Amino acid sequence: NLKISVFTLGPHWCEYCANFMWGLIAQGVKCADCGLNVHKQCSKVVPNDCQPDLRHVKKVYSCDLTTLVKAHNAKRPMVVDMCIQEIEARGLQSEGLYRISGFSELIEDVKLAFDRDGEKADISSTAYEDLNIITGALKLYFRELPIPLITYDAYPRFIETGKIADAEKRLESLHEALKLLPPAHCETLRCLMAHLKRVTEYEKENLMSSENLGIVFGPTLMRAPGLDAMTALNDIRYQRLVVETLITNEDVLF
Repeated sequence: NLKISVFTLGPHWCEYCANFMWGLIAQGVKCADCGLNVHKQCSKVVPNDCQPDLRHVKKVYSCDLTTLVKAHNAKRPMVVDMCIQEIEARGLQSEGLYRISGFSELIEDVKLAFDRDGEKADISSTAYEDLNIITGALKLYFRELPIPLITYDAYPRFIETGKIADAEKRLESLHEALKLLPPAHCETLRCLMAHLKRVTEYEKENLMSSENLGIVFGPTLMRAPGLDAMTALNDIRYQRLVVETLITNEDVLF
């Protein structure tokens, strides 16, 4: 996450080649995640494996997923784990779980709590009695990811998978498509799909089938930039099919 930077207040040295950074403006680039300072030329050969510094990760929402988990040395974002744990602890029988929206102001409060307090955020029933606030906060987290959970690069492959009519061939194609996701994205997707499968086990009570959850989560987890309105509208059907297949076959695919 390297960005051109102006270095002031004294001399600065490149942390890659150890040479002085000459000039008055735009002398080099700085990584917004770990704080690394290097020449623009050196940035071309710097390994893309930085360990983000928590001092540079100011929030949870709208933060790149891989950057967030690296900064916290975790497998998945804590907001995902905490919300899922809270939802399952309160029970999965709530009618319309994930379909019914909570008050947007309170969902925004949960977002601010995570951004401010991180894993110390209070999302208990004492703080938020309505479970739909927590499900809404989890959906909002995925909607605000700068790179969607199913990434822009992988999006076309997943959509093509959704177009396959044969269920067995679709499953095979989906298994290959998952390999295109970064590790943190794939692990988070696995965790979410396992949770949503547990939601479907209470379908008689919550009325949320894998198809209904696919309708809710398809556009939330899959977004493609620059699509014309008609293509985006047509893709909704395939987004639903992809998520529905992921939920139903979670134990086989991951």
